[in-house]
Amino acid sequence: MEENVSFFLHDIIEDDLNNGRVEKIHTRFPPEPNGYLHIGSAKAIFINHYTAQKYGGSFNLRYDDTNPVKEDDEYVKSIYEDLTWLGAIPDGGVFYGSDYFDKCYEYAIKLIKQGDAYVCDLSADELREYRGTLTEPGKESPYRNRTVEENLELFERMKNGEFPDGYCTLRAKIDMKSPNINMRDPAIYRISHTSHHRQGDKWCIYPLYDYAHPIQDALEGITHSMCSLEFENHRPLYDWVTEHVGFEKKPHQYEFARLNVTYTVMSKRYLRSLVETGIVDGWDDPRMPTLCGLRRRGYTPSSIIEFVKRAGVAKAYSIVDINLLEHCIRDELNFSAQRRIGILDPVKVVIENYPEGQTEYFENQNNPNMPEAGTRQLPFTKELYIERSDFLEEKVPKFFRLYPGGEVRLMSAYIVKCTGYEKDENGNVTLIKCTADLETRNNNPADGRKIKGTIHWLSAEHAVSMTAMMYDKLFTIENLSNIPEDKTYGDYLNPDSAKRLDNVLVEESVKDAKPGESFQFVRNGYFCIDTKHPNTINSIVSLKDSKGK
Repeated sequence: MEENVSFFLHDIIEDDLNNGRVEKIHTRFPPEPNGYLHIGSAKAIFINHYTAQKYGGSFNLRYDDTNPVKEDDEYVKSIYEDLTWLGAIPDGGVFYGSDYFDKCYEYAIKLIKQGDAYVCDLSADELREYRGTLTEPGKESPYRNRTVEENLELFERMKNGEFPDGYCTLRAKIDMKSPNINMRDPAIYRISHTSHHRQGDKWCIYPLYDYAHPIQDALEGITHSMCSLEFENHRPLYDWVTEHVGFEKKPHQYEFARLNVTYTVMSKRYLRSLVETGIVDGWDDPRMPTLCGLRRRGYTPSSIIEFVKRAGVAKAYSIVDINLLEHCIRDELNFSAQRRIGILDPVKVVIENYPEGQTEYFENQNNPNMPEAGTRQLPFTKELYIERSDFLEEKVPKFFRLYPGGEVRLMSAYIVKCTGYEKDENGNVTLIKCTADLETRNNNPADGRKIKGTIHWLSAEHAVSMTAMMYDKLFTIENLSNIPEDKTYGDYLNPDSAKRLDNVLVEESVKDAKPGESFQFVRNGYFCIDTKHPNTINSIVSLKDSKGK
């Protein structure tokens, strides 16, 4: 990562270092293991990991596994894999929120003894009613003034499993008239008779995030707890917890605007529903904004980090054009990807004047931007394949490819002239007949005629068949936060977001490539070998950069 990347959070950190408020920077990334990480997660990862690197500090991964209802070891494993794939190695350690359940319980007892927490029997609906609104203050719970002894006894009974789910909660005693609703005696423990993926059935009460998170930060020595902007109104509660629990070294929370991308949903709840309803091919479907989906699509860690850096880190809401992400991977692959021939919709060509049974070879560059990548030899025979779109039955203006009577150069090979074609009973062209100017092997015509068009080709004898998955945006609406009230995400699913092309023809070397390996198919875009289905290639991005630079 570049040394000179800087943003407003770094101004805060540098001031803290210069004034001695902190000695060593310690950051963390705290995902909840209830789904897979997505492109928005990459921003939080970059901010926390890069900041620790920049200032010689430490970076933790801490799973926020305080809600066992939707958490799973599958997500735990995927999060670590995605994190390390991005290059964000948690050198400070890997932790779990559940590691601190004993401490959270101990501090809850302390809050009760201090008169700062109480057990409340209000139902969920009553809690909402008593909470008030943005314009009206809340009302105090009738259980708010229970004695310390009564609260300790009830909290112990909660822990021992004597009450059903939702029967009561432990609430912080703060201020029911606070203009900040989060400070109106928030619940800090709830009952849930649910087995935990790490703790098993040890607990039937679980701390809520706003209570557990600052405790976890403090215990790990986190200095700067950087999170997305929706937690800004929760910061007073974060500070209240660290103050009333009594930590000597208190972490502080700082917020940044989350990453919003056009044509993209970041809601893990909705992404999970896409998976569970079979609309997509799993969390790693190449149309998904998940990191594993982007990886399977052919995106690289460096292209994603570059995208995050270009999108910027600020505090104001913005939505970033997905074309910028496409530009970043296109720009990288332009210099790194090997060139190969891939024909998406092949039609056969016969070179009538080419010797039967003869094979010769033409040299092609592996990457014109990297001379050190060398060259390869492409076999040329009497029967070839070209793209169907490179032939028209009648010439049209500004069409410089193949048509009856027209000439075109076969890339790195001969100039050929169309002498005729054949069609099937459905009117589809099945065969194109040509003659080759055999004096034009890698040369211009001796008579000086100008050939404007060049097309790619493959030897019919040597071409290999594969399946290509052509991917487009999953949604048809640019800003998914602007969906009308009577509509849902499902109303804007793109029916053409995935198209399967069978019998795509490629060079033999593509067939032998490793899963995940990327290529530029000349004139057709960037593709990679699918990691999930054999003999399949996935479209990554087109050659043309429409906008977003």
